[in-house]
Amino acid sequence: MTWLITGGAGYIGAHVVRAMEGAGERVVVLDDLSTGDPDRLPAGVPLVRGSTADRALLDRVLAGHAVTGVIHLAAKKQVGESVEKPLLYYRENIGGLTVPLEAVAAAGVRSFLFSSSAAVYGVPEAELITEEAPCVPINPYGETKLAGEWLVRAAGQAHGLSTGCLRYFNVAGAAEPELSDSCDRISGELGWAARRGVREMVASAWQGRLRRHPAESAR
Repeated sequence: MTWLITGGAGYIGAHVVRAMEGAGERVVVLDDLSTGDPDRLPAGVPLVRGSTADRALLDRVLAGHAVTGVIHLAAKKQVGESVEKPLLYYRENIGGLTVPLEAVAAAGVRSFLFSSSAAVYGVPEAELITEEAPCVPINPYGETKLAGEWLVRAAGQAHGLSTGCLRYFNVAGAAEPELSDSCDRISGELGWAARRGVREMVASAWQGRLRRHPAESAR
């Protein structure tokens, strides 16, 4: 199979690219590089720079690379920014998902995997969370991820797509130095949380309770 990985030059995306290549799959990456880094990609992996909201570009990529499946990772992901700019997050995370689904359905691609988030759970009542836990997101980022799941499910039912949604928690660590995320983004997220007094969340993240290695998420 040939997989289109949107957001494949990102932190998690680059791990997914390597995992797919390691499994013998062919991959092509679509990334606008607003936060992604092309140096994270293995040599020889095709990189198309552009937006997932560009239908014409998606049509060309799907046809030109004979894509048979899509892993959609591209999205805005900063919780604090989503509170300050909810319209941006709904436009990018929902609009940037709708167009790929339209393109996939038109091209006859049958496999679509959506990168959701544990943010859909909001503040869960139990420490151990299952897929049956209530989804009550507490910020626009989480809302767009939950709405994205609904959209993927509806598109799958309407167009006969094989779909899946992954709800993973925060990830930390790097399989290779070149895959690491920048420290300024990490410190920015923690600074935003600290200003709102979410000390317990920061402490839990430090202890590793809320974090997974990105290679585990890729698998």
